[in-house]
Amino acid sequence: MICEYGCSALLRKWLTISLLLASPLLCLAAQRQTVRVFHGPYQKWLDEDVRWIITDQERADFKKLLSDKQPDPVIDAFIEAFWERRNPTPGSPENKFKEEHYQRIAYTNQHFAEEIPGWKTDRGRFYIMYGPPENIERQPPAGKPQPDASGPKKDFGSEVWHWEYIEGLGHDVTLRFVDTCGCGEYHLAGGDAK
Repeated sequence: MICEYGCSALLRKWLTISLLLASPLLCLAAQRQTVRVFHGPYQKWLDEDVRWIITDQERADFKKLLSDKQPDPVIDAFIEAFWERRNPTPGSPENKFKEEHYQRIAYTNQHFAEEIPGWKTDRGRFYIMYGPPENIERQPPAGKPQPDASGPKKDFGSEVWHWEYIEGLGHDVTLRFVDTCGCGEYHLAGGDAK
């Protein structure tokens, strides 16, 4: 017998059987999507909240928890231990490091955001990692910025950030950020950091 689309009854049976066999695979794919959405806040914590301060080993361990589909209490315990390791007063319910960290993120989003959130910018990254510099020298552009390599760099607006000391980096740390587009997006200038 021929169906209205020109297929035989045998082909129709084959299609029906194929759809029945594919149904469990579609359900499995839907479950995997559910797991990804379920772990959304945890992925945000990793990608945004602690992006600049988490160690490579901690990042790998956390990703393993997510990929192993660990229950929420296990993941929550990891996050709690992460903050406790950085707590200047271990065991205290108040964690000044954590509070300061989230204040830095808020500050960068308020002061350094242009086309992207402030925490994603070069200035935001270093502000979050090292805190506010002791000194900032701001130099407005001398004229219209020259976006091509032939334009003199002195025409760009820039900020030079200076810290007396950063643990792990040493004394007299200086970073220079340049706004090459004249749009308020400052990027770390290569070769200018001390």
